[in-house]
Amino acid sequence: MLLRVGLRIGDIEMPKWGYSIIQETLDPEKTAKASGRELKVSHKAAREVCRAVRGMMLSTAKEYLRGVIAMKKAVPYARYKKKLGHRRGLVRTFAGRYPIKTSAQVLRVIEAAESNAENKGLDVDRLRIIHAAAYPGMKIKRFTPRAQGRASPKYNTTTHVEIVLDEKPGE
Repeated sequence: MLLRVGLRIGDIEMPKWGYSIIQETLDPEKTAKASGRELKVSHKAAREVCRAVRGMMLSTAKEYLRGVIAMKKAVPYARYKKKLGHRRGLVRTFAGRYPIKTSAQVLRVIEAAESNAENKGLDVDRLRIIHAAAYPGMKIKRFTPRAQGRASPKYNTTTHVEIVLDEKPGE
């Protein structure tokens, strides 16, 4: 085990990253957060999935993502949609896809946020997704072999996904 100067053996160092939502606007008693860091999914698809689930109730979002994984419901694409075909069931924008791998990873992050909310003692039936963001993470650089002993670079971009749940006021 590596020891840094100034740390004792029992100390652990927390990560240095934060969330893209302004922390002062959140009530720590009523919100729960979770993030997936450096996921090996498309950051473009993750952006569209997060845009689709933002504002949904927790149970609705989980059901929606399971429908996307089963290819029953499409995710509307608003930004990365050149030469993208239409999908059945979309209302405002008709271009869409079924990003199965991305939806599964976003669903894992949502379930982690739900577990954090349960641990805090929040009512799971009244949770709403108030913040869902995805942005590119670290690039994994590799090389692919080419003819005559050459090589070309090959970059894989990882993705960061953030989910913040808020307890809706009771009626």
